[in-house]
Amino acid sequence: MSATIPGSSSPAAGRPAARHDGYRRLIAAALLLTFGLVMLGAYVRLTDAGLGCPDWPGCYGKLTPLHARDAIAQAVAEQGGEHGPVSMGKAWREMIHRYFAQALGLMIIAIAVIAWRRRTALRQSPALPITLVGVVILQGLFGMWTVTLLLKPAIVTGHLVGGLLTLSMLLWLWLRQRPPPRHVDAEPIAALAAPALLGLVVVCAQIFLGGWTSTNYAALACTDLPTCQGQWWPPMNFRDAFHFVRELGKTGDGENLPMQALTAIHLMHRIGAVVVAGWLGWLGWRAWRTDGAKGLGAALLAVLALQWLLGLSNVYFSLPIAVAVAHNGGAALLLALMLTLYFRARQARLQV
Repeated sequence: MSATIPGSSSPAAGRPAARHDGYRRLIAAALLLTFGLVMLGAYVRLTDAGLGCPDWPGCYGKLTPLHARDAIAQAVAEQGGEHGPVSMGKAWREMIHRYFAQALGLMIIAIAVIAWRRRTALRQSPALPITLVGVVILQGLFGMWTVTLLLKPAIVTGHLVGGLLTLSMLLWLWLRQRPPPRHVDAEPIAALAAPALLGLVVVCAQIFLGGWTSTNYAALACTDLPTCQGQWWPPMNFRDAFHFVRELGKTGDGENLPMQALTAIHLMHRIGAVVVAGWLGWLGWRAWRTDGAKGLGAALLAVLALQWLLGLSNVYFSLPIAVAVAHNGGAALLLALMLTLYFRARQARLQV
């Protein structure tokens, strides 16, 4: 059975949407800020600035690094120069990330309050925005633990995953505020729902592997392409590689993490990239050939190709900061595109 996704064009139907434009714009602003925070968080991590202020929520008990300059200068002297974890620049990067995160938290609280107060007019449950407040609180705790627990890989990876979960929930909330496209055959788009959901799972798994690679500093465990250490299957230690409750650079027994474990982490991320390329490449091609999803399909193929180029560049050019940060942003864009495609397909399925 074929159906079209209806869209209202009557003046009466248009006025309620206009009254909620401010709410929609607030969600869009929070969404953009979250994307920026994902990029900024990657920059903080990749420049080793995560302990630029070793306390939380302030910096050496002060509001800004400027107020804490004496304590920072003393710490720099004790570590023998600015090559260590503390410097004025690293402190500012860490604190700017915290300031933006706090601003995002306030915006999400405002979104939840509006969603609750206007739940009847919006005809939407406020459960998602309220849950989002809980996720942001958890993100704040992860941010604190990242510092107080000294960059444990599981905590840092959890912080990254939490940021992308926040991005996904805000995107889903924003998509809910938009009317469905008009005069589009729903059945072909609806058929993309199951493949898109599987693609979303694959992307999430690959993002976790990428985060685990980054937080364990395993990005350069393999410095050649397409092989790793001159072999297709080098010696690897999976037991220590994916032991999650441990210190940075240590095994679960407290020994130094062996190179074979870093190799296993890196190579699993490479294998995941091949799986993602295969499935998302096919899905993007199929969406591109589907009326009503052509734009999403083209965007998915373009971002997927860009991500592969950035990933290869990270290895070939020995992890330039700009390329590594862009690679994090590309992962967030892939996630957003997959979520949007699944939302559209799910929306269409309800119309068939």
